Amino acid sequence: MSDRYKIVRIGAGAGFSGDRIEPAVELMAKAHLDYLVFECLAERTIALAHQSRRQNSEAGYDPLLLARMRAVLPGCMHRGVRIVSNMGAANPLAAAHRIADVAREFGLQGLRIAAVTGDDVLSAVLREDPELLGRPGRVTGLGPERIVSANAYLGAPPIVEALEMGAQVVITGRVADPSLFLAPLVHEFGWREDDWTMLGRGALVGHLLECAGQLTGGYFADPGVKDVPDLARLGFPFAEVAADGSATFTKVEGSGGRLDLRTVKEQLLYELGDPSAYLTPDVCADFSRTVLCDLGPNRVRASAAGGSARPANLKVSVGYLDGYVGEGQISYAGLQAADRGRLALEIVRERLRLTGIEAQELRCELIGVDSVRLGAGAARGREASEVRARIAARTVTLEAAQRVGAEVETLYTNGPAGGGGAARSATAIVAIASTLIPRSMVTPQVEMVIA
Repeated sequence: MSDRYKIVRIGAGAGFSGDRIEPAVELMAKAHLDYLVFECLAERTIALAHQSRRQNSEAGYDPLLLARMRAVLPGCMHRGVRIVSNMGAANPLAAAHRIADVAREFGLQGLRIAAVTGDDVLSAVLREDPELLGRPGRVTGLGPERIVSANAYLGAPPIVEALEMGAQVVITGRVADPSLFLAPLVHEFGWREDDWTMLGRGALVGHLLECAGQLTGGYFADPGVKDVPDLARLGFPFAEVAADGSATFTKVEGSGGRLDLRTVKEQLLYELGDPSAYLTPDVCADFSRTVLCDLGPNRVRASAAGGSARPANLKVSVGYLDGYVGEGQISYAGLQAADRGRLALEIVRERLRLTGIEAQELRCELIGVDSVRLGAGAARGREASEVRARIAARTVTLEAAQRVGAEVETLYTNGPAGGGGAARSATAIVAIASTLIPRSMVTPQVEMVIA
């Protein structure tokens, strides 16, 4: 068949690390896919994965990697569906070996799994290479002891290389979300690396699919305003992409959710600044002329996106330690519940002052009354029959953070009447900074693992 008439079917198997697994299984079984893509890597996710790898050199990949692979790998291989995912996180090569182990469990000997590495640029950031200085969002001044990770956003080329090497599963670390979906299209249609129009259209496909259930109503639903049927069985979307980059977006028939012009438009605008200059490692995509067409129930066609030359630099996300958060919560119910809850907050605030616990930030709230709009629920709070008081503080030391929750817990016997269900925690803050790095400082690599 000529590429002119070829259709490539790509499904969105996940939109974040903790996403549901069942919709991906449904796509694998019923959508007649060519590719199933799992996008599971947020900025903080990879920083936390690096912390995990520091404790165990064989760790650092997505915690649901094995569960997802056991759920879809046999079916995908039986149907000829190739898998692309950034679930490698901080350790793509270890992830590839674990996938090979799963393949052997199911008798899939000979499975070809490609690990894409090279996104880890921590050594360059720690050196504070002169080429980094003066760039927007530079990370100088943090100190090497605070920096946890630094990962450049790779584009489609190393994934394309892996597919052309015959990989049936491609596992990566930090790759730009749309690039995970663009790479199979470049591979299947033979688009050039400087065909900015086609790359821009492929980036649009990736942008619309990358958050999975958001396109089918998951982040769209608002009862009575924007109703979405059967959200508990939300189906994830897939795209039927033509050689000219146009794509029809849909979902498995009978699955929950909705996919129409409204859901597609909301996802199109998601995290979008300038619609004519959506920057990715592969292309400066132009979504401003995108044409959306309703083709019937749960079918929307997108076409006419464009693009221009890719940026000269790559974005880098730097994860760093930024202190600790100490938190404590306790509930009050019955008459004057809100008044007792506010008294509890006042007591803990004063106790932190008396015991010398310094908080860089302090948040005191009644959950459900003024926790989103602080101070906005005074009148409503007077009528509340139950409240949960919460205090959270950002501190320099772990010990200070632990004292915050401890002071809340002492309210059992030293605070207002009727407190119960106290809980406390203290955790390190992993913050994110962004900078730019020249492409010449990033060298993607592909390593094949055979099951």
